[in-house]
Amino acid sequence: MTQIAGKCAAGFDRVEQAFAANFASGEHGAGLCVVLDGRPVVDVWGGFTDEARQSLWQRDTLVNCFSVGKGVLAILALDCIGRGEVELDAALYDLWPEAASLGPKMTLRTCLSHRAGVPAVRRRLADDVMYHWETMCAAIVDQQPYWDPDSAHGYHVNTWGFLVGEILRRATGTPVRELFRERIALPVAADFHFGLPATEHHRVAKLIMPEATLSTPEEWALAFPATGDAEHDAMVWHSYFNPNGLSGIGTVNTPAWRSATIPSTNSHADARGIAHAYSALEGTTRHVISKLLRAEAASIHSEGLDRVLSKPSAFGLGFQLGQSGGRFGPNPAAFGHYGYGGSLGMYDPDNNLAVGYVTNKPGARFDTARTQGILDALYPCL
Repeated sequence: MTQIAGKCAAGFDRVEQAFAANFASGEHGAGLCVVLDGRPVVDVWGGFTDEARQSLWQRDTLVNCFSVGKGVLAILALDCIGRGEVELDAALYDLWPEAASLGPKMTLRTCLSHRAGVPAVRRRLADDVMYHWETMCAAIVDQQPYWDPDSAHGYHVNTWGFLVGEILRRATGTPVRELFRERIALPVAADFHFGLPATEHHRVAKLIMPEATLSTPEEWALAFPATGDAEHDAMVWHSYFNPNGLSGIGTVNTPAWRSATIPSTNSHADARGIAHAYSALEGTTRHVISKLLRAEAASIHSEGLDRVLSKPSAFGLGFQLGQSGGRFGPNPAAFGHYGYGGSLGMYDPDNNLAVGYVTNKPGARFDTARTQGILDALYPCL
């Protein structure tokens, strides 16, 4: 039986038990942190950081948490909005002239809510372009959008972080990795990183996932079968695989990936860092994110058929929403963002509850049975 380390407050034993039970059903290495009213009530970890099961998961182990970074970057965006540094509804080209070709409906709100129409880059990019911020940002806006901005929504799997991050960079004059560290990570002591310093790579758990890069339409079709709509298929394939390795497949365990700033996909954190980052939404005097702005961010901005996922989805200002099926527990007011395979960052404003969960063996979906088992155990404890 996997040994679980850490602490669990009285009354939350069933949460630790649910976390431990996951190791009997596919978990390899993981961490979980629950912060209630600003106080950690669950802070546990267990398992292994390597595939050979020779290295134990430690208190300060970091792991790539994929799209969990979208929710955390959204928190930074709210901070910048609250400071008056950037406006939600100002035309993007005023701040980013190169985006003028995308039209006047391109705004920060449009980008945050996955309505920008540029979930992929149409032209094929060289493999290393994703490691070059300016080149990647330029390629995203220098193209015809897949739909008129703000007329529909579709999950911007990897371009979202470049779009939002570049808007914040232009508004503040500070690169997003540094801005996040100064505004969010340091004030709340969040061990969460956009672009991990090489000195911290030794703390990163290896992701147990396919290593082969998918680099041709034939290989892409194995992951997302062709529908017969060439435009749609190319959009989906390029959303995930242009440049090669953009979603982390074949690249996620490399030094280049860990060091790069790809906010939609390659943030590195421990569970505690995620939960502490979401604590910036508590509305304390340390932050300028008002309850009104927080409520606006958690309201439905996009809902219905997703043009990229080809199924219904719902988004606020960068957050996935609990209104769509209770995926963040029983309270529909809860919101946050899952990462590929089940990693999670979330906040429940009614209970002043923040949760971070990380794993190095992703499951098959966003909200896996492992993640839901933890949430099912948590809410009866409140």
